[in-house]
Order: sequence, then structure tokens, then C-alpha cells
Amino acid sequence: MIRAARRGPAARRAGPAWPRVGFGAAAVGLLVVAPVLLSDFRLSLLAKYLCFAIVAVGIDLAWGYGGMLTLGQGVFFGLGGYAMGMWLKLQDAGPGGLPDFMSYSGLDHVPWFWRPFSSGWVALTAAIAVPVALATGLGLLIFRQRVRGASFAILTQALAAAFVILLVGQQRYTAGTNGLTNMKQLFGYDLDDPANQRALYVVVAVALGAVYLLARQLVSSRYGRLLVAVRDAEDRVRFLGYNPTTVKTLAFAVSAGMAGLAGALFVPVVGIMSPALLGVVPSLELLIGVAVGGRATLVGAVLGTVVVNYAKTGLSEQFASGWLYLQGALFIAVVAFAPKGLAGLADLARRRRRVAADRHAGVDLPTAPTPVPAPASSLVHHP
Repeated sequence: MIRAARRGPAARRAGPAWPRVGFGAAAVGLLVVAPVLLSDFRLSLLAKYLCFAIVAVGIDLAWGYGGMLTLGQGVFFGLGGYAMGMWLKLQDAGPGGLPDFMSYSGLDHVPWFWRPFSSGWVALTAAIAVPVALATGLGLLIFRQRVRGASFAILTQALAAAFVILLVGQQRYTAGTNGLTNMKQLFGYDLDDPANQRALYVVVAVALGAVYLLARQLVSSRYGRLLVAVRDAEDRVRFLGYNPTTVKTLAFAVSAGMAGLAGALFVPVVGIMSPALLGVVPSLELLIGVAVGGRATLVGAVLGTVVVNYAKTGLSEQFASGWLYLQGALFIAVVAFAPKGLAGLADLARRRRRVAADRHAGVDLPTAPTPVPAPASSLVHHP
């Protein structure tokens, strides 16, 4: 006899308990256990990894659930980071002062587009609003022309390359290849103080939790099901009366806002924002983290990004010149042998345990229905 349901109606309405338990365990681990066990240096590294994990959640929303292979998240990450960095540099310069690199470049006044960033709230708002606005404009322009797949990936990659060239070329206004460095204080707090860095770590961990919950709510809602439908059959969704352009643009804009937030948090944690962090290669590394963790699994995106960046830090210390080869081999191995990533392997193991438990309990597994032959009269052709 096939048992159709293992839980009662109330349990089915509430959904499985393990996601909530897992989220609570992760929160305790990040907010309580990690600050106690890790040194100041290792905790700062973990804060940097969590910033990248915020970007990965947005990438998974756009790529894993929306099918948009975006290779230009570094642009939105950089916009958020430069917005925060501009404010911090103006704070260090003081009222009426110039950031150090502008003085070296021969400027005698702050450029007009820097002046609004003398306010911290303007900088924080711009760190999210500017990436969202740019992604919305690009999405409406690109998706309306039904650009998707490899063409969309190439466009976003070209956008990242062009953005880096722009930043490097404007030495007097962006500090060029050196980037914005030597940020010393945030809201009056010394960024070199280990206690303040630990407080920043907590802020980053809480921000990651909030971003994860927002993404989880989106993918669990009716919009999330529509986004997956657009990914799998865009033309069919269009014929049903929905506008795929709007659906995809919203996901693309939300992912850009998450990247901008991550960039704004990254600057005070690391103390630098340079074009080297925003190009095509960093964007690909973020994509590899999502692929390793598992597409369309938000937990997998976070875990994969943290694991890949931890491996990068550890292995690059041992194999400084060979890390890129190891990273490429890791990506190829995941695509070839575990296309669903680490989360897919965990899901496979969970299904196998469930099947084994059912067999041990004597539960009959469902089998394919036996085809019923059609009546003879229906096979007779009547003129």
C-alpha cells in the first residue's frame, strides 16, 4: 500500500522544519560561535567572505532561478563600494579638505559629483539605489529585445570590462588603479580598532541573514514561481499573458541592489576598493562559488562562496601561481560530476536515506502505472 502523506495537514501547511532550524543554527554559528573561536584576522577574513556571499545570493536569484547568466556583478559591487569609499575619504579629509589622491593629482577642489557623498546617508542610499537604477534601465533595454543566454552573459561581461577601464582612466577622480585606500573611520569609529572590526562583522552577518530571508521570500512567493517559469519556458509565459521583461528585470535589479549593499559593507571591512575587485575575473569567481554550492539553492550559493574563497585564501598561500588552475579544475569538476553543486549532493543523499528508511519500514514505493489497453471499438475506423 502506498502511503500518500507522511505528515498531517497542519504540518504540510507549515512546511518542513529543517530550513528554519538550519537558519537558526547558522545564525548562532556566525553571531556567537565564530566571534568566540576566531582571531581578529580570521574573523575579518570571514566578514569579507560573507560580503561575497551577499553578492552570491543575488547571483543565484538572477541565474539559478531566473536563468540570467550575469558576468558583470562586479559593476554593481563596485558602485556600492565606491559610493561608500567616497564618503569615507571625504570624512577623513575633513570639512573643506581634499582626499589625498586628489591633492597628488593637482585638484584644488572637490568635484561636483563627489559633494553629495559628504553625507553618510546619501552614500548608503546611493550604494543600493544606483545599482538598482542601472540594472533596471539595462534590464528593460536588454530583455525587451529578448536578449538572453550567452548573448546576455557577453553583454554583462563587456559592461564589467568597460567599467574597469572607466575607473582606471579617471585617475584624478577615482584614484585610478590604486583605488580608494586608507579609510580610517566610520561614523567617528576607528576602523583599525579590533573591537570595531568585530562589530562590523556582526553587521555583515546580520545583513547576509536579511538578504537571504528576502531572497527566500521572493523565490517562495508567486513571483518566484513565475520567475522559474520564465527561466524554463519564456515564450510560453509570454503567451499566457505575463510580461517576461518585467519579471526578469525585477530579479536583475534586486540582485544588483544586493551586490551594491555587499560593496558598501566590503569597504570598511577591508579598507580598500580598487578596480581590480570589479573586473571580469572577480565576477567569474563569484559565479564559480554559486556553481560549486548549487544553482537555485540559496543556501548552496552562500556555502559555495564561503568555501571557494576560503580555499582561495588557503591554497593561494601554498600554491601562489597555481591557484587559478585549481580554481578552473574545481569549476570543471563541478560542472561535469556534480552539476547541482554541494547542495545537490546533499539532496541526493537525503533522498537515498528516505528511500532506505521507507524500505526498512515496509512502505511500498510508487511504481509506474500499468498502461490500460484501449477498447477494441475505439480502434475501428468509421467512415
